[in-house]
Amino acid sequence: MEMTTVLNQNQEKSFGRTVCTIAVPVALQSMLQYSFSMVDQVMIGQLGSTSIAAVALAAKFSFLFSVIAGAVATVTGIMISQFLGANDEKESWRSFHVNMVMAGVAALIFTLAGIFLANPILSLYTEDRNAIAEGAVYLRIISVTFIPMAASTIAAAWLRCNEKASIPLYASFAAVACNTGLNYILIFGKCGFAPMGSRGAGYATVISQFLNLIFMIIGFRICMQKGKKRMYLSLRLTKMTSGQYLMILLPILVNEFLWSLGENVYAAIYGHMGTASLAAATLTNPIQGLFTGALSGLSGAAAVIIGKQLGKKDYDQAYGDSKKLMAFGLAGALILSALLITLSGYYVMIYQVEPEVKQLTKAMLIVFAVFAPVKVCNMILGGGVIRSGGNTKIVMMIDLIGTWGFGVPLAFLASNVMKLSVPYVYAILSLEEVIRLGISLVIFRRRVWMQSIGQENGD
Repeated sequence: MEMTTVLNQNQEKSFGRTVCTIAVPVALQSMLQYSFSMVDQVMIGQLGSTSIAAVALAAKFSFLFSVIAGAVATVTGIMISQFLGANDEKESWRSFHVNMVMAGVAALIFTLAGIFLANPILSLYTEDRNAIAEGAVYLRIISVTFIPMAASTIAAAWLRCNEKASIPLYASFAAVACNTGLNYILIFGKCGFAPMGSRGAGYATVISQFLNLIFMIIGFRICMQKGKKRMYLSLRLTKMTSGQYLMILLPILVNEFLWSLGENVYAAIYGHMGTASLAAATLTNPIQGLFTGALSGLSGAAAVIIGKQLGKKDYDQAYGDSKKLMAFGLAGALILSALLITLSGYYVMIYQVEPEVKQLTKAMLIVFAVFAPVKVCNMILGGGVIRSGGNTKIVMMIDLIGTWGFGVPLAFLASNVMKLSVPYVYAILSLEEVIRLGISLVIFRRRVWMQSIGQENGD
């Protein structure tokens, strides 16, 4: 009896250490990026609502790419974590290289589109010609960052699966610090530079993204040297067929693309409701990112921890640890929601925008705080736990039902038919999170998501 108690205590300590090793750096990195993003937003906010809207519109296209790169990184994490759990180092390296190529191809396509089709892309979001003109210049500049972003994202996935999540954190810190400093210099014309406005913000983003990649490469090499790891360079998967790989990748790509397209539809709805509505929605983004970033580490930890347990075929342990991670996320979200509601009024005071925009922003932040606990549970359950088994079609169906079955139709109804203001539109479309969570919990309890990938083909 005492021996069982000691073993359970040791397992709990090991679980806690692993969660902290992965979750804390991921959470800090996300919070760091969004906190500096908030500072950048404040800087751009000094230029007026048109500049805020212009940068926001261009950022939506960039966000579309980052979601696709993130989807490929998700597949990378699923494959590497499960193969590491099965003690197959060579196949984990093959997974890394295949997904790096996939991300690079996507980056090239988005780079060319952003440079040569900037105006047509932005005209899909708004009819404001001034916002389109300014946003197109910004988009052409930041399109150069897509290739280094792709490489850094896939490298970060490998490092987290190998429990070296602190390296992306350090690289991100250097990059965002550089970005913030250059934003101040280039946007407002400090240190002898002429004021560049939103163009300066674009140049700062380019420089910081390349700096991030350089630091990631250095950290990657240090990690390999200290761990005495040997890289196996190959683009041929031996434990999975091309069809099996695509069955994991394609649902995530379709899912993330259509989900992000839904987010772009929401942006277009806000844009057609007026520049004030779009600016208010934009000003809520850094806080939303900071909030979810604080708890995103649990989703990252779930993907790695549960993935390795599924690779070992330790299904009961995977199920139990999944419930613990969701409980941690829910408790943290409730605390942060209460804090956000209390401080929302102070946040809007830092922007030099019209009183109407401030009022709308505060109302949207309160709506977000109400739905945030549900959103965080979805992030951990759908984004980490269920996906770790490799049956990504399940998550795709859940998200498509939530976004396109409920969110987008409700948003159109609230804005175009009911003619509600943007906070009410946001509240109504957020009901999709509740639908998504209900479906996810049913699937989680049935354990149909528990699978060990790539092992049925033998060694």
